[in-house]
Amino acid sequence: MLKIYGVYKSRATRILWLMEELGAPFELVPVLQAYKLKDPMADGVRLNTRSPEFLAINPMGSIPTIEDDGLVLNESLAQTLYVAKTSGGPLAPKDAAEDALMLQWTLFGATSIETEALKIAMANNEGRLGTEAGQAEAKAVARILARPFGVLEKHFAAHDYAVGERFTVADINLAEIVRYAQAYQPLFDAHPKTAAWLARVQARPGFKAMWEKRLAEVE
Repeated sequence: MLKIYGVYKSRATRILWLMEELGAPFELVPVLQAYKLKDPMADGVRLNTRSPEFLAINPMGSIPTIEDDGLVLNESLAQTLYVAKTSGGPLAPKDAAEDALMLQWTLFGATSIETEALKIAMANNEGRLGTEAGQAEAKAVARILARPFGVLEKHFAAHDYAVGERFTVADINLAEIVRYAQAYQPLFDAHPKTAAWLARVQARPGFKAMWEKRLAEVE
């Protein structure tokens, strides 16, 4: 059985959403981010990203990590692509061309969107997005994101999904990156097709089930 190390309030949402879509069994091993603990190295503290036991599995000390029949993967986007392909079905690529396109959209999101989008998420999580300074910061980030979001907008003006005219793992990977910027509505008002796509994939039962568990998670 696939083993997932992490918590819902982390990048583990990517693989956990996929598992909901697949309806596949898995074992979740809770591993908390060390920065959320006062002293992650204290005796008796819960398993976290600085725990020696976890570092023996993932030397980078990041979550999620997955383990599948001896294979350990520490990068969340590689995890979803691997699990989708090995599971088969409509979420996986049907041929080499779709495989390349899914990888391309995944890397596009990771390299062109995620770093800047995370700045919006951080400002929102820290309560700064409701301030004048926070709005100015988000506006500056949105100007940087305008170009990659323009690419998304052009694509989703012609297609309902990222690849193959159906919901796939590429949509999960891309949506979970784009979501980081979701708190800044003007960016999505300027890109309505992208906003519609994100709403469409987040309306899926798989996403809703994952998100409900994320909201209910006690750290």
